[in-house]
Amino acid sequence: MSTTYSPEQPARETLEAAEGPAVVMFGTTWCGYCRAAERYVDPALAEHPDVPVHAVEDGRGRALGRSYRVKLWPTLIFLLDGVEVDRVVRPTGREAVDAALARIAAPGPQTGAAR
Repeated sequence: MSTTYSPEQPARETLEAAEGPAVVMFGTTWCGYCRAAERYVDPALAEHPDVPVHAVEDGRGRALGRSYRVKLWPTLIFLLDGVEVDRVVRPTGREAVDAALARIAAPGPQTGAAR
């Protein structure tokens, strides 16, 4: 799978006004670090289809990335009700992405009976 980073950027105000979880992923299609991280990021995000993901092309003159102080790609910003809860920069494994998703995503169905 290859992530497509959109040149269209949502307004920061729109992201901050959103309810619930969301992920903003900054990078570019030609970035080697971004392509290498896909093997960790894509499966983790696929397990949370209810979490909106905004894959945003970043670079010079891109205000959204600067407003979040993005310096390296890929950078994933994990939002809950418009507030940054966590961020993962250049993941080299799935653990950090899963942990950040757990902080923003609704828990899955409970197994077993609570007593």
